[in-house]
Amino acid sequence: MNNNEIKKILVMRYRFIGDTLLTIPFLRNLRDAYPDAQIDMLVAPVSGEIIEKCPYVDNFIYFDTTKKHRYENKDENSGKKNFWSYVKLLKNNHYDRAYVLKRSFSSAFLAFAAGIKERVGFDTEMRGFLLTKRVPYAENKHEIECFLDVLRADRIQVKDNYLENWLEPKELDEVKDIMRQKRVHLNDGVKKVIVHATSGNRKKEWDKEKWAEIITWLSNEKQVQVVFNGSKNDAGTYDEIMSYVKGNLKFTPINFCGKFSLRQTLAFTKLCDLIVGCDSGNLHIAASVETPVIGIYGPMNTEKWRAFAHDAVVLKTNLPCQPCNLKKKCKRNYQCIKDITVEQVKEAVEKFL
Repeated sequence: MNNNEIKKILVMRYRFIGDTLLTIPFLRNLRDAYPDAQIDMLVAPVSGEIIEKCPYVDNFIYFDTTKKHRYENKDENSGKKNFWSYVKLLKNNHYDRAYVLKRSFSSAFLAFAAGIKERVGFDTEMRGFLLTKRVPYAENKHEIECFLDVLRADRIQVKDNYLENWLEPKELDEVKDIMRQKRVHLNDGVKKVIVHATSGNRKKEWDKEKWAEIITWLSNEKQVQVVFNGSKNDAGTYDEIMSYVKGNLKFTPINFCGKFSLRQTLAFTKLCDLIVGCDSGNLHIAASVETPVIGIYGPMNTEKWRAFAHDAVVLKTNLPCQPCNLKKKCKRNYQCIKDITVEQVKEAVEKFL
């Protein structure tokens, strides 16, 4: 089909907050190439909220058949549909082309079963025969660039690759009110630093006692307001971290776990001065709203999954087994992340504060 004949496009990338955010440069370049086409996007019910204000997408379709991820606190009775109902829905929408950015067999099969004439995606998971255009997937290239490779393979010009995001003034005002209720002073000159110690996979988390040292140093020596954020399930982790803090703190950390929706988390991150955290979607959230990032990385490939910002700091070790991407049992008990020192984190923070 000639590109001039393309009127309706489907982009498929559901599940996981970070992966959803990383599609933004793809969507922007796609919209630039097809300014008049209808571009719809298949996303997960929760993670899709993080880009719901994206001006490059006409309609979001919420795909909800999969098991709940740790950070997807959705209602179990929210009306999940079976796979074939989505086949019918997509077929009735009569898309000319689908970009299958999710690397699963089922996502390619969904586009195939829906009868979408052109199906462009990564040649992985033995699904190449379901695609009309197969794109090689690079293991050591950032995921943003891998997504853009799909456009390049389809002879679409890629003009840029930066992250961005969109917040409405009322979203920022709502979060400011919640922060004030928790006695966070927004205009007193005190820096607000997010310490994000949790991840969707516990094996990517840094030592809790080391976090306690960082919190003590930030509060007493750097005199900043430490804040925590995450799901309700994360609150206990921060309680445990605080149990290792010795002595009094000049600024008691404020725990916002479970207080914010995903959209509010986006605004909250924008209102803070720095995030220091382990490998998680929250680092990608920060990069998308231009909040400086210091990331503590272990088993995952930082070439692919680091926060995508020019000033983002990557703290990692260089063991011969890295990166394992958590695909095999670790014989070193995750020494890769355990070996990152408190002093390394302090040195990185000093450059921002």
